Amino acid sequence: MKILDRYIAKSFLIGYGISFSVLIGLRVIIDLFVNLDEFTERAGSGAWVVVRNILTYYGLNVTLYFRDIAGVIIVVAAAFSLGKMVRANELVAMIASGVSAKRIVSPILVLALLFTGLAVADQEFLIPSISDKLARNADETGTKGSYAIWFMTDVNGSLICSLRYDVAAQSLYRPTIITRRATSNPVVWEVTGRISADLATYNDQTGRWDLINGLAVGTDSTAAPQPVASYRAADLLPKGIAIRRKSAYNTFLSSRQLTALATQQTKIKDMAQLLSQKHFRITDPIINLTMLMVSLPVLICRDPRTMKSAVMVSFALTAACFVVTFVCKMFATEIVFERVIPELWAWLPVFIFLPIAFIELDSMKT
Repeated sequence: MKILDRYIAKSFLIGYGISFSVLIGLRVIIDLFVNLDEFTERAGSGAWVVVRNILTYYGLNVTLYFRDIAGVIIVVAAAFSLGKMVRANELVAMIASGVSAKRIVSPILVLALLFTGLAVADQEFLIPSISDKLARNADETGTKGSYAIWFMTDVNGSLICSLRYDVAAQSLYRPTIITRRATSNPVVWEVTGRISADLATYNDQTGRWDLINGLAVGTDSTAAPQPVASYRAADLLPKGIAIRRKSAYNTFLSSRQLTALATQQTKIKDMAQLLSQKHFRITDPIINLTMLMVSLPVLICRDPRTMKSAVMVSFALTAACFVVTFVCKMFATEIVFERVIPELWAWLPVFIFLPIAFIELDSMKT
């Protein structure tokens, strides 16, 4: 690595650190302002407990905030580092010495690729590993908690209900399990019976829910209830219960988990949502890099007086890409032209902005 590369890389890393702190900090402050009363509900526990819960909650949720705005952070960092060089007339000196503009932005592109890979690792490995903690609301931080469960499906097609699920004890109180079977394709579910118990506790050794006073009743009214000692649902684990009660729980899952979940879905809209999630997992990193490539040629300017307008134009282009991606995510699960095509909507921002990015990079003045 040459001295020039190290200098540009250092400038970009400083800008990245500043933009990360500002944008993530702003996101945390806004959310804290909205949820402060949720944290102070347990003010009787002491000020230190409230502060600890706030730090724990946002320390974990930073992983989500980083995933959502990773591309914007890179663009802001590039604008900061290049703007600093333009103001000091360093960019003019570099170009006058015979260094091409493409050569100048190459360290930024390499580092942007590394940070994009970090965002992918955050989504695929870090977020799924702490998904049960991320699913907690602000008022549930610092406590194990308990909540009701209504008609949660498992891999067997059964529906599970419970008046109270105790997170600490990993127990379902007075659970009811409606067993079903698939009768046709497309799948139509037929109820085959009901399992009830006083208590269901998850057994880590067997991977089953041990039932106390469990009884299975079939649809045949003449058959006597049969005792049931345990129930197995491969995908209904304590950690899974914590996240599946959230409406957008699939955003906490890795691509491998989304693929496994897709095999259990029968509704077209649910399948479209999962396919949309899987394809956006691929296109989001590409879109993040595309936003940077669209903005970089605009930021390479020689006159410090035009830097302010260049930054505004680059941010406008980034916002346009961001908005188009957001709109595509909204339409990915909707019926458009009598069809649901989540794959097309996921790749549409790439088809629109990636050619523009390459054209701008190719036409960059040296």
